[in-house]
Amino acid sequence: MKTSVALHTYLQEQRARVEAALQNVFPVDWAIPERLREAMDYSLLAGGKRLRPILALAAAEAVTGKEETSDRALAFACSVEMIHTYSLVHDDLPAMDNDDYRRGRPTNHKVFGDAMAILAGDGLLTHAFHVASRATDDGVSAERALAVIRELSCYAGLPGMVGGQVSDMLGEQGITSLEQLEHIHLHKTSDLIAFSLRAGGHAAEADERQVEALGRFGRNIGLAFQIQDDILDLTGSADKLGKPVKSDERQHKVTYPYLLGLDESRRRVSELTREATDALLQVGLAKPERLLEIADYLLNRDH
Repeated sequence: MKTSVALHTYLQEQRARVEAALQNVFPVDWAIPERLREAMDYSLLAGGKRLRPILALAAAEAVTGKEETSDRALAFACSVEMIHTYSLVHDDLPAMDNDDYRRGRPTNHKVFGDAMAILAGDGLLTHAFHVASRATDDGVSAERALAVIRELSCYAGLPGMVGGQVSDMLGEQGITSLEQLEHIHLHKTSDLIAFSLRAGGHAAEADERQVEALGRFGRNIGLAFQIQDDILDLTGSADKLGKPVKSDERQHKVTYPYLLGLDESRRRVSELTREATDALLQVGLAKPERLLEIADYLLNRDH
């Protein structure tokens, strides 16, 4: 799929907004040990698509139809990116995935050592909640900010991403069912995407039905994205994807195509996408088109 000029421009502009905001998440008057700050910045400012924060901004705009509404979601957007980054720093550690490179350069622990990488992750995680609380400075009500912080602790925590990571780790001993595989990806991948959209909705003062619909949209798109990733690992080209293909097959990983076959996996992506779209279009959002466009870009990529 070739990205439209308008969507490409939008993604570039929102990514730049997020990058600029992330440069300023640590207060300059705080006495943070310099080495810790360097380690946190090393991973937090390493680039990437910034998908989750962009979805938070786009969700806020979708509720009211006004671009300026997304300003109120910027603190939440930064907080979810900090959570995502800490999870990558910890995932890369020798005790976890033991990866040497992330985004084309040495992983955090390869540069700063295991102990500092752990502490950098801890710092990013805890400071994410401080950043989320600062949404009140941008016009978000204290009630909505508290709701988002409470949700973040769940979606990123024990019943969410952390729980999903544990299930994935234990699943290496042998996943035997589709239910097990789906549980892992719903919590390891989809939960932060669903949270990002719900947070954007809260920032724009969406009603309960709209917030729930944004969350369902994120849940389904996150799961569909993972299934599509599994499909592309078998059918895509390394040049277009920018990473080796058939790695899941070589590592004997249990994936959706492994359990369902390619045709049924593709049908599942279509079903999840349709359900996500229906959820979004039935709750009176002022401008849902951008979110649908982003989802289409993610799920029909061969890049």
